[in-house]
Amino acid sequence: MEHKAATMRGKKLMLIWVLLVCLNLVTSSVAGDFYRFVYSGFAGSNLILDGAATITTSGLLELTNSSFRVKGHAIYPTPLRFHDVPGGAVRSFSASFVFGILSAYPDVSVNGIALFIAASKDFSSTMAAQYLGLLNINNNGNAANHIFAVELDTFQNNEFKDISDNHIGINVNSLISQNSSNAGYYDNSNGDFHSLTLISHEAMQVWVDYDGRTEKINMTLAPLKMGKPVRPLLVATYNLSTVIPDLAYIGFSSSTGFVDSRHYILGWSFAMDGPAPAIDITKLPKLPREFPKSRSKIRKIILPIATAALVLLVGTILVLLWRRQLRYTELREDWEVEFGPHRFSYKDLFSATEGFKSKNLLGVGGFGKVYRGVLPTSKCEIAVKRVSHNSKQGMKEFVAEIVSIGRMQHPNLVQLLGYCRRKGELLLVYEYMSNGSLDKYLYCQDDIPTVNWVQRLRIIKGIASGLLYIHEEWEKVVVHRDIKVSNVLLDSDMNGRLGDFGLAMLYDHSDNPQTSHVVGTIGYLAPELGRTSKATTLTDIFAFGIFILEVVSGKTPIMQDSEDNQLMLVDWVVEHWNNTSLTETVDTKLQGDYSVDEACLALKIGLLCSHPFPEARPSSMRQVLQYLNGEMPVLELVPAHRSFQMLALMQNEGFDSYIMAYPSSMESIGSMSGLPQEK
Repeated sequence: MEHKAATMRGKKLMLIWVLLVCLNLVTSSVAGDFYRFVYSGFAGSNLILDGAATITTSGLLELTNSSFRVKGHAIYPTPLRFHDVPGGAVRSFSASFVFGILSAYPDVSVNGIALFIAASKDFSSTMAAQYLGLLNINNNGNAANHIFAVELDTFQNNEFKDISDNHIGINVNSLISQNSSNAGYYDNSNGDFHSLTLISHEAMQVWVDYDGRTEKINMTLAPLKMGKPVRPLLVATYNLSTVIPDLAYIGFSSSTGFVDSRHYILGWSFAMDGPAPAIDITKLPKLPREFPKSRSKIRKIILPIATAALVLLVGTILVLLWRRQLRYTELREDWEVEFGPHRFSYKDLFSATEGFKSKNLLGVGGFGKVYRGVLPTSKCEIAVKRVSHNSKQGMKEFVAEIVSIGRMQHPNLVQLLGYCRRKGELLLVYEYMSNGSLDKYLYCQDDIPTVNWVQRLRIIKGIASGLLYIHEEWEKVVVHRDIKVSNVLLDSDMNGRLGDFGLAMLYDHSDNPQTSHVVGTIGYLAPELGRTSKATTLTDIFAFGIFILEVVSGKTPIMQDSEDNQLMLVDWVVEHWNNTSLTETVDTKLQGDYSVDEACLALKIGLLCSHPFPEARPSSMRQVLQYLNGEMPVLELVPAHRSFQMLALMQNEGFDSYIMAYPSSMESIGSMSGLPQEK
């Protein structure tokens, strides 16, 4: 009997062991293939945070702070398996989150928030502002991105075909939405549509559902305490199996532009193959009651007036305050309200540049002096250009163009951040370029190393790309008018960036609109400008051709020959080209360390672009860039095409007095043939 009992106990133990093994296998399968999480507040969470993203002491997930042009990401730490089998269909999934967007200017649009699913958690190469920290100008729309996102956007970007400045969208590998709708929800009782304002400083909830069988994507929005509406706000059909890889990361992304704003996530839930678990709204942290306001910069001083001595003291303080107010006096008009976020206070710029001290002077050009500065609040490095201008006519149109140009996003353009106006003066604020302008490296002193050939070619191609952007890829055609080496700035990686956008347009809005002005720099001006006074993309291409010749040769557009006579750079290069000695024009400071084929190609493109007849130049910067990248053979010039001297042609076109008086320092001009000079 005892032996039989022992046998029975052994069989029971074996059965229990088998059941435990089976249970463990089931649990592992669930853990490996079924994902489900919920955050009702983020205190103590282990999310991956980068950029400006942080978790506040109250448990709010703050994606951005009040700094300008920052981006922030918060990512679930473990990659999720979205395919039943590798290469198969994407499984059904559901997500929900509660968000809030706060702005210092409730009536001014800011950038929004995106929930994304992506192949990578590395967003270091993405751009802020309208790119939401998800993509950049080079990869937007690329199928290799493998990114799916839903956006809550509070800024209307024409380049992304946004329907309004208060919309939601479903995006695949691009910031141009597959489908979008104005923000709101449908009433469960009568089906009526009710609008919601994403930037209302109120918390709202979003639901995103994907049906792997029907490939249908539903997006639903509602006020926080209302519950999920029956009818989704947005419906799209897309096979995400070609977009989302087998293993992918899920998270949030946001960014800021030039408006003081903050983006918050209060709660988040997700589930695979089922509805996302409910977020307990009673446990959610609270949004700040109002947007933090900056401290008052002028403290009111209340002093009792009891004695003559005290009256004298108050009088002295009032006089000092009056003098201080005069120092920071600005010129403001009612129409500038709409451009408020793009306007800097003069006091901030005065403080940033330490009163525009000479030690912060970066350079002096035809349009004014440029100073380096550090903004007192954000500690952002800036460059401030002071432009003298007394005209009132057309100022509103000019400021509108400046604000529009400030929205340009391209890696080879210097970002224009904003402006400030005083009586007789306009101040333009740019991002600071740490390595200064290209001319100091081409005509370097002994203590400054020159740029090598690889850097020069990269700079030439970069500026060509920037010009293509402003000529063809921006929402309107912008003609730069003053392309030259001193207007090409170098960032920390020695990439070329074209600056001084919009300055020439200031002189289109002069006191006398009938006066025809030619704005630019002698040596870079196309011959036809002396006759037509009309700048076009072809005159920009001419200046770019001179720019190429100057970068390759290391010589100024107008030189002195051995007999102290003036000689145009293009004529000198043409002479060597005719004598089949083109390589003798390459900068000797390179000491022969360059590609002969690349240098000769660049010189030929420079000659083609700087052809005196507009119809003989490349028709667009896109064609020029194709030449530079070797995607199209360069047209061969024949000697008959360049059988004259550019200097003589320029003199015949009305540039005679300016060329003969041309100084070695290369000053910009403001008008031609007796017209009023630039101030």
